Amino acid sequence: MNIMLFHSTFGLRPAVEAAADRLRDAGHTVWTPDLFEGKTFDTVEEGMAHRDEIGKDELLKRAVLAAAPYSDRGLVYAGFSFGAATAQTLALGDEKAKGLLLLHGTSDLAENASVDGLPVQLHVAEPDPFETDDWLTAWYLQMGRAGADVEVYRYAGAGHLYTDPGLDDYDEEAAEATWRVALGFLETL
Repeated sequence: MNIMLFHSTFGLRPAVEAAADRLRDAGHTVWTPDLFEGKTFDTVEEGMAHRDEIGKDELLKRAVLAAAPYSDRGLVYAGFSFGAATAQTLALGDEKAKGLLLLHGTSDLAENASVDGLPVQLHVAEPDPFETDDWLTAWYLQMGRAGADVEVYRYAGAGHLYTDPGLDDYDEEAAEATWRVALGFLETL
């Protein structure tokens, strides 16, 4: 598979490159665009402030420009937290998208969002301060109405970005379970 993997508000950290390498080792081609142009952050608050400073429209433009040269190949869009929200937006707008792998995040859906059976897999902590139960229920229903084929995996007790070994949220057991399931999902696409 051809995978476009977007980073979180922490920026393009070593954990994102390690995840891309894990995917490459499984036989996938992976791109990791740097939407923050080299900046990384030590706290979610700093990263969110930088995200807000750049602005949603500019970040979406950067993401579209990163994906555009490869979209004819049929991409799987993937991302971590903020990057998952970015991946979701692009996948729902790309009729050639092969799949959507969301790690630690989701995004609003446009009311007219429509896909034809797009395979979607979400991995998220339980509980997660950024992805509350009520939000996830509404998101799941909206994705279903849009035509997506959605699977959701929850990890009790894990922190928000539990797959990043460089952060306090890291949970090795949940991270390894996520990668096992995610790699299986990618094999089905």
